[in-house]
Amino acid sequence: MSDFRGLKIRAANRTSTKLIALLGGTPVAMPVPQIPEALSKVVVDGAIVPWDVVPALKLHELVKYHTEMAPGQPALMYTTVIIAMNPATYDKLPADLKKVIDDNSGIALSRQAGHLFDTQVVETGHKLAKSQGNQIYVLPEDEQQKWMKVAKRLDQDWIKEVDSKGYDNGGALLEDARQLVEKYSEQLPD
Repeated sequence: MSDFRGLKIRAANRTSTKLIALLGGTPVAMPVPQIPEALSKVVVDGAIVPWDVVPALKLHELVKYHTEMAPGQPALMYTTVIIAMNPATYDKLPADLKKVIDDNSGIALSRQAGHLFDTQVVETGHKLAKSQGNQIYVLPEDEQQKWMKVAKRLDQDWIKEVDSKGYDNGGALLEDARQLVEKYSEQLPD
């Protein structure tokens, strides 16, 4: 965590901005397409990005060092990807087409998409970094636990924010979300 001090780190959203600050860095909010130029002009010293953007932005050519979370531990950040359809459009479909969509969505599609993402997209970025001779540092589990302890404050901030908007159940919503993640994570292949 001490390595964050004095570094300007690209942040993707409010949560990562708060996390970088809690860890001791200086967050710099910017969209993904601006990262290569920001790195090459030293506007930022580093960036929090998933492996899947490495090939598209050629980050493996711009940086020499990467950090990953400890194996078996939570990732630093997660991105939710959804495939959505306007309910009115779905309702207009004939029954046979609705069946095709219904039979090819839900947990089965999530499982397939997640597996492809993990085995193809993420691995591509990882392999490119290694092919450049870049160093991939795996954060030790005890160090990650320190980060996670500091990041717990984000939970309380989020609960307060939700409750301040009149919902009065931020804690319950957070717990429900965690239970759903755990439930569906158990159903996905390793």
